[in-house]
Amino acid sequence: MNLRCTSVIFAATAILGLSSCSNSSVVSLDYVPGRMVRGTPDFVVGEFKDKRGQQAQTLGHVRLPVGPTVDTVQTRLPVRDIVRNAFAHALEARGMLAPDKGARFIIKGDIQDLRSQLLVHPYGYARIRVNVLDAATKAVVFTKVYDGERQSSAYRPGSGSPVPVLRELTSRALQDAVDRALDDPKMRESLATGSEARPRYAPGML
Repeated sequence: MNLRCTSVIFAATAILGLSSCSNSSVVSLDYVPGRMVRGTPDFVVGEFKDKRGQQAQTLGHVRLPVGPTVDTVQTRLPVRDIVRNAFAHALEARGMLAPDKGARFIIKGDIQDLRSQLLVHPYGYARIRVNVLDAATKAVVFTKVYDGERQSSAYRPGSGSPVPVLRELTSRALQDAVDRALDDPKMRESLATGSEARPRYAPGML
């Protein structure tokens, strides 16, 4: 997978302003590696099923304390692809992404929640069940639910569009869930996957 090309293709589109009528704002999430535990190239990424009960590209809604929805936050890609790309970026950043034919494990899962929300406080949340399969037998060898949550101070109406803040919070919530999964010592111990010091860095839009 060419992650540099992916970064260009999924560059953020323009974010629309908040108005008195209902809008749809389109955003791209991102993954920017920070502190992480390096690993060995044992993994490839499989399918992540969207179990949120939402439209495939809907992240959430902006509502004022009183009144209807005034903005709907949408993604350029289906959420299932965004989560898959996040895991691919994170594995690449850790040196854990294997060639397709050289992997020991496949990471797949279910997206239980991924949303942006604004009532009073801008809020982002992610909850993902991660399943690790043996690449040879396709048997599940590890499974666990990971989540991430970010919130900022109360939004002041008239201070500008809250959508950029929601995009950032949701990006970081998703990144937290992905990082907790890949850096989980219990997961690595149960799979007997090693670590190495070789640095990698793969920021990019999702």
